[in-house]
Amino acid sequence: MSSKKPRRFDKADIIFSIILIILVLVLIIMLFLDSTGTETPLSKITTLGASVFDKQSPSDVVQEQNIRVYSDRIVIYVDNASVSRYAATKSMDPLLDSTANGIEIPVTSIDQIHIGDIIAYEEGDSLIVHRVVKISQDNQGWFCITKGDNSPADDGKVRFSQIKFLTIAIVY
Repeated sequence: MSSKKPRRFDKADIIFSIILIILVLVLIIMLFLDSTGTETPLSKITTLGASVFDKQSPSDVVQEQNIRVYSDRIVIYVDNASVSRYAATKSMDPLLDSTANGIEIPVTSIDQIHIGDIIAYEEGDSLIVHRVVKISQDNQGWFCITKGDNSPADDGKVRFSQIKFLTIAIVY
């Protein structure tokens, strides 16, 4: 009858175990938080981590009946639309970069803005193009929080008066 000595844990085993526990805890926290740091209900987590990586889609501004495809052209019927170009900031990569063309419309009402929409807003002398990740109210009124898809942090509060355009299409 052979007797095995119980295995002793050395310092490396203990450090590895602690790191593993920390990584598991971080993963669990990420599963229950969305990109704005707000708690996500368990019912929204459909696949392991899906809610962490999914972004809200833009609202459906251009209805299918307003798009005509011909053999030599595509016509989109939208009032007051203009073509937009983008700076090479990489904040919206891979969706938008300096080689993409956008179609945008002026924003005239708060009702036009939805979570997931891509807007252009004024910040000083610059026009920033980022996705709306939250809409709320405070003692100064309506605001939204925007964030570049490839940015680590949100932009803070954006007031309606700063918003100039809503992106309704992107053409590569």
